[in-house]
Order: sequence, then structure tokens, then C-alpha cells
Amino acid sequence: MADKRMTEEDVVARMRDGMTIGVGGWGSRRKPMSIIRAILRSDIKDLTVVAYGGPEVGLLCAAGKVKKLVYGFVTMDSIVLEPHFRRARQAGAIEVAEYDEGMFQWGLYAAAINLPFLPTRSGLGSAVMTHNPDLKLVKSPYEDGEELLAVPALKLDMAFIHMNRGDAQGNGMYLGPDPYFDDIYCMAAKEAYMSVEKIVPTEELSQLGDLQRMKISRMMVNGVIEAPNGAHFTSCDGDYSRDEAFQREYNTAAKSDETWKAFYDTYLNVKNEAEYQERIAARKA
Repeated sequence: MADKRMTEEDVVARMRDGMTIGVGGWGSRRKPMSIIRAILRSDIKDLTVVAYGGPEVGLLCAAGKVKKLVYGFVTMDSIVLEPHFRRARQAGAIEVAEYDEGMFQWGLYAAAINLPFLPTRSGLGSAVMTHNPDLKLVKSPYEDGEELLAVPALKLDMAFIHMNRGDAQGNGMYLGPDPYFDDIYCMAAKEAYMSVEKIVPTEELSQLGDLQRMKISRMMVNGVIEAPNGAHFTSCDGDYSRDEAFQREYNTAAKSDETWKAFYDTYLNVKNEAEYQERIAARKA
């Protein structure tokens, strides 16, 4: 079986301007932040980002990488609204498609099973269609004749996810309480890349707990990146919690261009992920 180990820079080298990317995780939980940081260091731009969003969305917006955002929410959980997203949204700096959370899942699933859309009741009777006038209704062909919302497939060029453990072939396991929708992101994408806290031998995955936690199959993944602390500053339950102090510092820094530049230069203006982790370790020390 193929060895799929690679680096964040290898992943970014495969990206192109204008791609549609999906980012797994949920809010400020188990986000593939080391890959996001590599994108920040690149010249990639004009991205369409599809996410149950958290700080990855804000960072990409702050860096001017986002052309369009498709989302169910953009939150940092303990801080309700991501500050850079708030600024971009209020300034009209990005195009948006604001979906109900259930609609969003259904759009990913439609892409995952190669359907153009899936019908749902989610979003009906709300302002979703007012704010997304391109959405269509469909009528059930059966006796009920019910009118439903047709959620278009959220087809992705690339998907990025983060897991607790993985092997060199791309099998991935989560150790926290929730798989989120990471497997569907992978299935909805032409290419999928998984960062993990640690790469272990395949046989060791079966010793870590319930095999149903091995949600990611090697058949879903094009590459795997070993990235210890790679979800920082989001949580990676089973290995570490969210770095709440850093998240508060991030949120405060986002309040002005001057404070943000100081924050960026301190933590994000680095040559690679290893240097970022050194700066985080020095901060904690």
C-alpha cells in the first residue's frame, strides 16, 4: 500500500488560485490549522471556503485569501463570533452563502454520493431562501406532492481535516467525543488531505479503542501529514483542549490593524510550522 506521508508545503504546492476547499472540524474544534497556516504563508488566493467555520475562516479572510464563503456558522465556541469573519462580512469583502446547519450537511452529502442536489425540509419557512435566492424548490414526485428545498451539492476541489491518529497509508482515527463530518468532507472532494497528531503503525490503531473511531479510510485520503499540536489553537480532544488564553489574545488582537499586525508578526510571520510551534511553546513558557 502506498505511503502517503507528506508535509503541509506539499499540500499547498498542489493548490491553485480559485479552488473550492472544504475545512473539517467544527467551530474551534479539531481544525487542520497547520495546513491553514501553510496556506497563509503561500500566494494562493480567490478561494471558495466551505466550512462549519471557526478561526480558519477568520485567518483566511484576514489574509485576503477568500473570495466566497459557504457556511453554517463561523464561531470560536467560547467566543461567539469569529472577529475577522465579522469584519469581512460587515464590509462586504467576501461573497457568502449562509446555510442552515442541516442544509450544509446535506450539500456535502450530495457531493459525497455524486448527486446534483438533495431535498430537505431544512431552511423552509426561514430567511435562508431570501438570503440565497439561487436556491430552488422541488416537488415530490410521489402522492404527497410535498414541496421541498433542493440543496445543491457542495463539490470540493480539496478537503482538509485533522485527526488524532493516522497511519502512513491515510487511515485516520479520532479520540474525542465527535467525528463531526470529516469523512463526508473527504468524500465530497476530488482530493483530501489529513493532518494527524501522530502517525502510528496500522496495527496500533486497533489498540487505541473502538474501531468505529477510525472514521477515515485510506481510500478517502490523498495525503497524510504528521502535525503534533497541529490543530492549535483549536481543540483536539483526546490530546489537548482549546487554548483559551491564546484564543482570547487572538480575539483582542483582531480589534485593530495595528494590534493584529503585532499579533501576526509575533506568531504567524514564520517560515514553517515548526517555527510556529516554537513560538507557541515559548509563549507558554
